[in-house]
Amino acid sequence: MKLIIAEKPDQGSTLASIFKHKKQNGFIEIFPNDVFLKGAYVTWAIGHICQLVSPEKYQPGWKKWSLDNLPIIPEHFEYEVTKDKAKQFAVIKKLVTNPAVTEIIHAGDAGREGELIIRNILRLTKCRKPMKRLWISSLTANAIREGFKKLLDEQETRSLYFEAYTRACADWVVGMNASRLYSLLLQKQGFSDVFSVGRVQTPTLALIVKRELEIENFKAEPFWEVLAHFLINGKKYSGKWQNDGETRVKTKELAEKIAAFCREKPAEVGEVLSERKEFFPPFLYNLSALQAEANKRYKFSPKKTLDVLQKLYQKGNVSYPRSDSRYVTKEEAATFPEILNKLSQIKDYQNFFPLPFTSIADNKRYVNEKKVTDHYAIIPTEQIPKVDRLSPDERIIYDLVVTSLIAAHYNKAIAEYTTVTTLVDGRAAFISKGKVQIEEGWRKVLNPKERDDVPALPMLSKGEQGRTEKVEVKESQTQPPKRYTEGQLITLMKTAGKHIDDKELEKILTRTEGLGTEATRAGIITMLKDRLYIDVKKNLVYATAKAKILIGAIGQEILASPEMTAKWEQKLKEISEGSAAPKQFMEQTQRMVIHLISSSIGQAANWSFSNEVRENFAPSRQKTKRQSYTKLGPCKKCDGSVVDKGSFYGCSNYQKNQCNFTISKKILGKNITQKNIKLLLTEGKTDVIEGFTNKDKTFNARLFLDEQELRVRFLFAEEQRNNSR
Repeated sequence: MKLIIAEKPDQGSTLASIFKHKKQNGFIEIFPNDVFLKGAYVTWAIGHICQLVSPEKYQPGWKKWSLDNLPIIPEHFEYEVTKDKAKQFAVIKKLVTNPAVTEIIHAGDAGREGELIIRNILRLTKCRKPMKRLWISSLTANAIREGFKKLLDEQETRSLYFEAYTRACADWVVGMNASRLYSLLLQKQGFSDVFSVGRVQTPTLALIVKRELEIENFKAEPFWEVLAHFLINGKKYSGKWQNDGETRVKTKELAEKIAAFCREKPAEVGEVLSERKEFFPPFLYNLSALQAEANKRYKFSPKKTLDVLQKLYQKGNVSYPRSDSRYVTKEEAATFPEILNKLSQIKDYQNFFPLPFTSIADNKRYVNEKKVTDHYAIIPTEQIPKVDRLSPDERIIYDLVVTSLIAAHYNKAIAEYTTVTTLVDGRAAFISKGKVQIEEGWRKVLNPKERDDVPALPMLSKGEQGRTEKVEVKESQTQPPKRYTEGQLITLMKTAGKHIDDKELEKILTRTEGLGTEATRAGIITMLKDRLYIDVKKNLVYATAKAKILIGAIGQEILASPEMTAKWEQKLKEISEGSAAPKQFMEQTQRMVIHLISSSIGQAANWSFSNEVRENFAPSRQKTKRQSYTKLGPCKKCDGSVVDKGSFYGCSNYQKNQCNFTISKKILGKNITQKNIKLLLTEGKTDVIEGFTNKDKTFNARLFLDEQELRVRFLFAEEQRNNSR
């Protein structure tokens, strides 16, 4: 009799569902059939049933957090069963040791983590029975049946276990030592908190903090643009003045001079350049790409996307969710016509059929066996669900997966981009850009929700003449770098190689997977949120004071750089390929940790943190909404500080003395940023804010604080000039 061990209860149930079976307590009995002649048992882990033991289990003295105890490096690593999962482990052990069981079938997820979870359980049960490996990429009835008929020998995936085990042990050594090291050293600086440090989370956090500091240190500079509106042979369009490709003018005086010169002058079309561009359909999804797209379109967090995708996988509706490939094999491509035929019967997709291409089996853009690693791209399976019975979230994710496959069977989209140069009075050049969609192609299916700032232009020919109807000067400001969204964080982790200078290491990070893996990135982002290193508001990522403190302390240490991950991932890949030894890798990790400890202890006296960071730091265990507020400037009614209270800006002393000093977050349709509130409170006025709307009129103005009436008022350019005389 055979024992099948799945990774999760739902997967165990799905594996057993295609056979006649009977549910028991913690396992399922499969009756004899054509695949299992003597029947089988199916049981399951509950994710990670086993964990690496805590330091004090090796040496009692290691329980105390002390610099004298570092480094903490066990001679041999030990796993234990987590207390809340001991009951299920007992069920598995009883089945493993049952004399009727003669062979184990490892049915964990077909990847590194699945390999580690099941083999660790078998190690703790001291199992010595023969083992085979179930390796499938979907949980449809056909895939399960075929998978059980074509089981792998366990040695074919053993090196993946060595990699995952080595990765876990090395991460434990780095996390355990570095977290204690920086927590203790920062405690001496007055920051009483636990500062969690990790091989993947810390380089990721360093990139987020880098962007945060770029935004904070950004100095906005004003510039002006001259816009002209033309009437040429009855055709109207507009353009921007440009000189040597630059449309921005550095002074208002020069912009006004250009505008004055151009008003009511003759205009002539000088040059018309058209360029046809072709856009191929997007690749099929891997997990990172799907997480990024779901976040961009629907503001789904990466974890939510993975959780929903996992449910669809366990129902047998989509293929393996944690795939890092965007390609399929010829074997998979051969199944697409059947899948698409079933999808064509669903009302939501009927308009996309018939397809321009009935097969993509010979299309190397999608079908490339060399680029399929453990798993192929995420695709819908032949097990099509009743979409109206899916939850709203499941329907959204399923639709993304389905439409990506349909779009792959469509033609490329073709657009023509036109650039027109218009000469005013034969001297001043204005540029106009336009776009014409020639062939919709795959955009009929996906219709990317990207902002398209390119307007339509009338048909214009060189030499056509007319006049300048109107000229205006528009004032703007340079903008700081944009904050990352959660979806962009996934992409940032995936492409971390772009942030290192060493070209060889960049190639390594490109060849491997960047920071983290498809399976772990969503968890890393969740961890950064849970540990109060990042705050996500309206899908935008903010680095907290705690994050700035940790990254400031780590400084230039290799631990905060993607370079270390590049080197680690290269070695771990070699372990999975059987060309490198885990022991050597662990020795290198230990040397790095020892260096980190001595270097950081030596540097700690030189650490310096700004007063603003110190004031905004809130220890995790005292987490309250009030303590997470950022102080934006002094209150004008009492000795408190003005903070962002969510829907408005108000005094931090409200609970203490009922101070009711407030400033609206939205004034005449414009959101007032924290940066402008800081300027208002410290310098008395904001930068020029564009786009206030009063009835049908739109205007630009600064805000200033009338300190006598404690009211915010508008300051227009004319008033400012009069006041400065």
